[in-house]
Amino acid sequence: MSNFDQTIKTLKIFSADSNSIAESSAKVIREVALTISLHGKTLANIACAGNYLDELAIGFLRSERIISHHDEIAKIEVNTHENSVNVILKNKKEFSATSVKNIASSGARGKGDNVDLLLPLQVPAEFKIKAKVALKLMDELLENSALHNETHGTHCSALARTEKIIALREDIGRHNTIDMLGGYALLQKINLSETIILTTGRISSEIVYKVWNLGIPAIISHSAPTVKAIELLQKANIMLIGYVRGGTMNIYSQERRIII
Repeated sequence: MSNFDQTIKTLKIFSADSNSIAESSAKVIREVALTISLHGKTLANIACAGNYLDELAIGFLRSERIISHHDEIAKIEVNTHENSVNVILKNKKEFSATSVKNIASSGARGKGDNVDLLLPLQVPAEFKIKAKVALKLMDELLENSALHNETHGTHCSALARTEKIIALREDIGRHNTIDMLGGYALLQKINLSETIILTTGRISSEIVYKVWNLGIPAIISHSAPTVKAIELLQKANIMLIGYVRGGTMNIYSQERRIII
């Protein structure tokens, strides 16, 4: 769960311009290290804001393709004091991890090219969205990014169905927000085949891998993508509406699925 008051701290700072400097204050987002374990064995240490730890852990395991269904989970042990989550699966199959992953807030997992692993996944190719709905959803995302609006130190992503946002998550890592939504959807048993990912963050290949793995057919971003991300989007049949701002947007992939 999220605790807004504990996530933000007001600190003394100094504000300056070219002529003067004066004491001031600023609201700053916290950063903690989340330890994710499977059957008591540490898999990853992730820098995050410390909210929705269960969703982040489950989303991470889902992104790593360790789990794919809610029914695989026997127990989720969350320790908010130590910022740790231990997940116990019903089938305690041996999981081989060569090393613990230490993941900064940038979120880079270092997975390399995993296209061959993801190609079998079926992403709905005929999902369509109205341009005016894309603009409306992005406006709602930005308006409801409470932590960012207070601190300017977080990324925000949301899961939407048709014209409605059904879940919104903020964190210091844009990758974490996607994992949180993936974890939320798995825990709530939500079918993602007709949903949309909204995000304020840049669309890199890592983000595309995550969305592809979730089977989500469309991404709407406030920012722009990388070349590699666009190449993957085209292979995955995922629609990307990017740089949504000021009433305009760029369609980088699957332009035939936008309805004007």
